[in-house]
Amino acid sequence: MVRSIDARVPGTATGREGQRSGSGRWALAGLSLSMLLSSLGTSIANVGLPTLAHAFDASFQQVQWVVLAYLLAVTTLIVGAGKLGDLLGRRRLLLSGILLFTVASAACGAAPTLWLLVAGRAAQGLGAAVMMALTMAFVGETVPKERTGRAMGLLGTMSAVGTALGPSLGGVLLSGFGWRAIFYVTVPLGVATLLLARRQLPPGRLELGSSRPAFDHVGTVLLAVALGAYALAMTLGHGRVGPLMGVLLVAAVLAGVLFVRVEKRTASPLVRPAMFRDRALSASLVMSTLVSTVMMATLVVGPFYLTRALGLRDALVGLVLSTGPLVAAVTGVPAGRVVDRWGTYRTTVAGLGASALGCVLLAVSPLSLGVVGYVVPLAVVTAGYAVFQTANNTAVMRGVGVSRRGLVSGVLQLSRNLGLVTGSSVMGAVFALAAGVRDVAVAGEGAVGFGMRVTFGVAAGLLLLALAAAPAARPPRSSPRP
Repeated sequence: MVRSIDARVPGTATGREGQRSGSGRWALAGLSLSMLLSSLGTSIANVGLPTLAHAFDASFQQVQWVVLAYLLAVTTLIVGAGKLGDLLGRRRLLLSGILLFTVASAACGAAPTLWLLVAGRAAQGLGAAVMMALTMAFVGETVPKERTGRAMGLLGTMSAVGTALGPSLGGVLLSGFGWRAIFYVTVPLGVATLLLARRQLPPGRLELGSSRPAFDHVGTVLLAVALGAYALAMTLGHGRVGPLMGVLLVAAVLAGVLFVRVEKRTASPLVRPAMFRDRALSASLVMSTLVSTVMMATLVVGPFYLTRALGLRDALVGLVLSTGPLVAAVTGVPAGRVVDRWGTYRTTVAGLGASALGCVLLAVSPLSLGVVGYVVPLAVVTAGYAVFQTANNTAVMRGVGVSRRGLVSGVLQLSRNLGLVTGSSVMGAVFALAAGVRDVAVAGEGAVGFGMRVTFGVAAGLLLLALAAAPAARPPRSSPRP
């Protein structure tokens, strides 16, 4: 039998128990910065699209590829990045991902043409995919098991901070220094993250006599095609059913079917289909997708409701919308402590219940309550989301064997990303359909108010489905999954 040498190598899982407390905090700081960078990269570019259209004399359809390139790279490559980390070593690949993200950020800032900027954003997305996939996978190697919930809560907080900080920081940089600054700002952060991670992250787990499986290139390409086609169908279609969406969805299904067939016959598959027979893992992934779909509704519906129904100006709209991410950021670390004390299952149910209650409140709140009638339920929704995400991530990553942490972390992050992509399209379509107009930007106060109530009624229903799936996700009491 292959024997692990962890116990005999200082700094590995068993040998470093006495050193974990001090160095573990700095390692966790490096992982937190990695999570902050990847989420900041997701949200900071959106605010610059009008300026980029003017700077490059391009249409909105062209400049939106600055956002789509990043989104597609993350969505299509995150699972492969996690698997590659398991094969080649998570530390080495994570450092490479941070370096790529940093260099690509500088390239984006210096881009002389729009399409070179898009290429830079795709490279940034590849680096972010590696960072997202491997950051959570490292938690088990940097903190004691009994503190996993707090570590996951901190990572969730940093993700929320990056999401909340992106639009506001981007706006300040855009007005003061121009569009290049929104990409250059991540370069010093990337350098600091790289130096800290390189110094503090523990070496990879080594095993004597083990052979490295081959990487599944065919499966990786097929999965990337399926996910890319689906993401394009959801984003380019904007929730409207048409020929383009139909073709892309058919391509996604065909590539998905081929992927499953290939994985069943490959000796070293990217994802073993048997992995999804684990009821707890599958239920956690389903819940993650549903909750992320619901959370996207707050970003899709909120701006129209606040401007068209409540008549708020743009500055105040931005302030109100920042409530959600800020509440999630404040809730993350305390939620981790609750998870460590009360367990993942009860905390998962509590988080889902709170989010469902918030959605119901949004669905029944009358216009007469004004901003308060939106902000208070929104705070409840996002606090519940932060609690759920911390508990769900902890439950999944605690139950995974060391050799599969990168892959499972990548699949977990993919489920969240697919929920966000789906929510932006589907929840937007529900809102427009309920409002009874093709363009909600010109809808009247009553139509927008009714559209919001219907949308969050649907959102509450999705969360009830997630609650129904929660018992299946109760962590097993046996040893970690092989």
